Amino acid sequence: MFNRIRETIYRFLQPVQPLEAGIYTLNAPPESAFPYRLHLRIEGDGSGVLIINASTVLHLNQTGAEYAYHLIKQHNEEEVADQLSKRYRVSKERAKQDFISFRDRLMTLIETTDLDPVTYLGFDRVNVHERRLSAPLRVDCALTYATPYPRTTGSTPVERVKRELLTEEWKTILEKAWKAGIPHVIFTGGEPTMRPDLVELVACAETLGMVTGVLSSGYRFSEHKFLSDILQAGLDHLMIVLDEKEEYCWEAIRDAIASDLFVTVHLTISNHNQKMVMEILKKLADLNLKSLSLTVEDPSLKPILQHVQEQAIANQISIVWDLPVPYSELNPIGLELQTEAQAEYFEGAGKAWLYIEPDGDVLPAQGKNILLGNFLTDEWDTIWQNAQQLNSTETC
Repeated sequence: MFNRIRETIYRFLQPVQPLEAGIYTLNAPPESAFPYRLHLRIEGDGSGVLIINASTVLHLNQTGAEYAYHLIKQHNEEEVADQLSKRYRVSKERAKQDFISFRDRLMTLIETTDLDPVTYLGFDRVNVHERRLSAPLRVDCALTYATPYPRTTGSTPVERVKRELLTEEWKTILEKAWKAGIPHVIFTGGEPTMRPDLVELVACAETLGMVTGVLSSGYRFSEHKFLSDILQAGLDHLMIVLDEKEEYCWEAIRDAIASDLFVTVHLTISNHNQKMVMEILKKLADLNLKSLSLTVEDPSLKPILQHVQEQAIANQISIVWDLPVPYSELNPIGLELQTEAQAEYFEGAGKAWLYIEPDGDVLPAQGKNILLGNFLTDEWDTIWQNAQQLNSTETC
């Protein structure tokens, strides 16, 4: 009798074992009111990454990942309630209501346009930098280091790149990244719109099921046909590096926001624009911007940075810090390293994201020049092992 009681107490106190790590997909049946596709990656610790319609990445804790798993497996409410009540030692009614709540919130995401490409929407926020991931959550592809206008010497690291990959080679990399479980790709540079195959590559990534973004100076995004073509290809979000003196940049922001594309603007506060930065912020708010990335050119400008952040939030503009910034004279990586946000950014380098140069070489992040391999010619397992070894060394 005592042994049975002890075993019962032991089972009760044991932590819930996570579901088996793996990738699970669902295409909604044709009769669905809102057609959608879901792609779930469950990590070894039970947490998950859910891709919704190849347009939004949702980070889930262990419980959320299980709800998503049952939804993808199309288990009915009673089946889910029965399984989860036993696993988490809650009532069937509680388990059922929690599952229905999850499903309803997920449907809200599915039915909502112009969503943040990485979101939580009431779900528990997961600190991806502290987790051991089976693969990065994003890869940043520098298609070219070319820029449309002459740049300051050293503004792009062209001396390290012997050639640019061909279209088919980039498609091979995208397919390889998708098979590795990487859900999100951002095309950057240089100026990625200098590549005539950008729209084709966005379409390739979208067809695979990846969330796609572009980082640009806004060059070509003020062209109606180009904007229409890249939206049709499936582009999910855009970050424009703002040069407040360039009219085409403002036109690109205005037109992209009006097209219901999710837009982030990157603004570098400098000695030249510090007196007009609040005017710039107001102009962005008037354009209905919802997302802003900020850095400073000099540490002495940090008080202004703090004020701009506060005013942005007051204007219901969210602040993002973990998107990469293209090399350019406007946003030199060396100066951005002086900001706390950039220091936090590198915590995710080589863990939550990787950076691919125009010749396929892989770095932990843009501005962190440690070669991990070549995405085109090296095995993915080798590249990822090198990244994990680097992170282990830095932690020690």
